[in-house]
Amino acid sequence: MENQQKTALITGGTSGIGKELAKLFAKDQYNLIIVARNVGELDSTKNELQTSCIQVTTIAKDLSDLEQVKALCTEITTPVDVLVNDAGQGVYGLFKDNDLERELDIVKLNISATVILTKHFLKEMIARGEGKILNLGSVAGKLPGPWQAVYHATKAFVLSFTTAVREEVKDSGVTLTALMPGVTDTDFFNKADMNESKAVQDQEAMADPGDVAQAGYNALMAGEDRVIAGFKNKIQVNAANFMPDSAVAHQLYEQQKPVGQEQQNQNN
Repeated sequence: MENQQKTALITGGTSGIGKELAKLFAKDQYNLIIVARNVGELDSTKNELQTSCIQVTTIAKDLSDLEQVKALCTEITTPVDVLVNDAGQGVYGLFKDNDLERELDIVKLNISATVILTKHFLKEMIARGEGKILNLGSVAGKLPGPWQAVYHATKAFVLSFTTAVREEVKDSGVTLTALMPGVTDTDFFNKADMNESKAVQDQEAMADPGDVAQAGYNALMAGEDRVIAGFKNKIQVNAANFMPDSAVAHQLYEQQKPVGQEQQNQNN
């Protein structure tokens, strides 16, 4: 296959949507470079995806540490044909109550790491005249999100950034695509301490990460600018376009508040 010698670099590639994307690239015989923090998860993912046809390289980095992000850029000497900026985190709770340092780490991971990696590998792709970049946005990037104010704001950045840079390089042979999932069945909500949210309680409404990854993969390969994964999410985003931001924020406040708080309000 013509893709056999191509390489995809995937951050956050050991779980959730990132791992499902890694599986799709492996199926199409891309060599993989997978970056995550947990060495055990990296080893497990490598053992799962490694075949005689592809090479899987794992690199342990904490991408909320920007010096480690920069080090990653210098460590990778193999030409990267596809960059997937999947790594991201959120934190649940009211902004006034959340830990500042944790929120700043989220900004570094979701925004700064994406900027650093995109700039580095984009330059190399432009020099070669080809390449693809997939940035993990979210429908959250189109919706002001109380209870996740910082996370939603970081995803708004990702969408704006991806769209702007895509326009800048439209004649270079390089494309940038934003994948916009909604609530997806991954470990994101557990890590964000968000299990008490109304939005997470309805397990049946969660999207399958494999389906989300496939939508993103198809859009990336087709060179599309962005894809909203899931029919319900498309409806929600389109509806929000016709509402004042303040009304959207109120709607999200009600959707994402803790279940216990709603029950308490009903009792009152």
